[in-house]
Amino acid sequence: MKRIHYTVLVGALTAGASAAMADEGMWTLDHLPVQQMQQRYGFTPSQQWIDLVQHAAVRLNGCSGSFVSADGLVMTNHHCARSCLSQLSAKGVNYTRDGYAKEKEPKCPKEELLQLQSITDVTARVNAATKGKDGAERAKAERAVNSALAKECVGGDADTWRCDVVPLYHGGRYELYKYRRYQDVRLVFSPEESIAYFGGDPDNFNFPRYALDVAFFRAYQNGKPAKTPRYLKFNLDGPKEGELTFVVGNPGFTRRKTPWTSLAYMRDHVLTPSIGDLSEERGRLWQYSRKGAQQAKEAQDRLYFADNVLCGEAAAALGQQISARRLA
Repeated sequence: MKRIHYTVLVGALTAGASAAMADEGMWTLDHLPVQQMQQRYGFTPSQQWIDLVQHAAVRLNGCSGSFVSADGLVMTNHHCARSCLSQLSAKGVNYTRDGYAKEKEPKCPKEELLQLQSITDVTARVNAATKGKDGAERAKAERAVNSALAKECVGGDADTWRCDVVPLYHGGRYELYKYRRYQDVRLVFSPEESIAYFGGDPDNFNFPRYALDVAFFRAYQNGKPAKTPRYLKFNLDGPKEGELTFVVGNPGFTRRKTPWTSLAYMRDHVLTPSIGDLSEERGRLWQYSRKGAQQAKEAQDRLYFADNVLCGEAAAALGQQISARRLA
C-alpha cells in the first residue's frame, strides 16, 4: 500500500522482552483481516469496536490524535502542537519552551481536526473515467473524476465536510474518505519542551520512554465544546506483558513490498547524502539559536525537525535490522 488513511497496526507486548514488538500487518479500517485476527490472537473486532476506533481517531496537520472525552478533548503528541504554540506565542512569550497550562483555551489560528465518517469504494467509477487513457490524458481524467466525487460527497457544505479520493495498492483500488471537519480547535495543555522532549530523539525512537510527550486540544462547535460520544478511555494501569494492543493513526503507509535493492539505493543515494546536509543545517541553526531568546524561538521548530529526521534517517541508513529481515 503506497498511501493509506486511518490504518490499524497490531502488536503485542512480548513476554520476557523489554520492548513492544509489532507484528506484521497494517490495514485500513474497512478491510480488517477479522478471521486471521481470531485465528492468531483469539480476538474478533466487532463492528461496534471498529466504529469506536474510527470515530475516536482524528487527523490534524499530518499528525494522529484521538478524542479522549465526550466534550471534544483531543490527545496527541507534543510536536503536533508546535505550530499552534508558536502562533499563539506573542512577543516575549514562548509557549513551546515554557508550556501552556491556563484556564483559558485559546483558538489555534491554523489548526483543523478531521474525523473519519465513512469509506466508500469508488474504484469502478475511477476506472470507467480513465479507461483507454494513458499518460497526461489519464492523469487529467483521474483528477476530474476525483474532483467530481469529492464535490458530490461534500454536498455543498464544505465547512462541515471534507472528502478525499485515496488511491491504494498503486492504483488497484480507490476509496472515498469522508471527514467531519472541526475548524475551531483550541489549545488546552502543553508541557514545557524540556520534559516533552526529554531524552531527545534517541529516546523518541525507543520504548519505554520517559518524556511527557503529549499535548491536548479541544474541538469546538458553535462556540462550545463539541459533543463526541465516541472516545478512547484512559487505562491508568497501562498495558501488561503479553497483552494484545492496536495502534490506529493517520496518515499511514508501508513499503513492505519494496525490494531490498531499492532500499539499498535509497540508503546510499538519498538518506546518506541528506544526513550530511541536515547535519550542516542543524549546526547553523544551533549556532543561530545561541544569539538570543528571539533567535532561539525562531530556530526551535526547524531545529526540532532536523533532529527528528536525522535520528530516523541515520537509524534507517546505518542500521542492519531492515537488511537482515529483507535478506532472511
